[in-house]
Amino acid sequence: MQHMTAPELAQLLQDPSQPQPLLLDVREAWEFDICHIAGAQLMPMNAVPARYPELNRELPIVCICHHGGRSMQVAHFLERNGFSRVINLTGGVHAWAQQVDASMPTY
Repeated sequence: MQHMTAPELAQLLQDPSQPQPLLLDVREAWEFDICHIAGAQLMPMNAVPARYPELNRELPIVCICHHGGRSMQVAHFLERNGFSRVINLTGGVHAWAQQVDASMPTY
């Protein structure tokens, strides 16, 4: 598994020459409703074991949560299930709010 910081992800998302990743937000719906990175797909952590076959194995997948712990667990799960391009967002949406988008609500 790779790790990526919020500024690195922001740079990747702004680069049209790079393959754009699937932003997989593994928080709960109420957390997602408070704040999320634009374009993120919600799949709560507890739903991943049943729903991971829906994910495109060809795309890089950036796993996102509040601070990076749950997303790391999901990233490990995806790797164990054959996904090879999995990235954990270090610091989660909290880091995104602090380092990339100061207008993003925090909780």
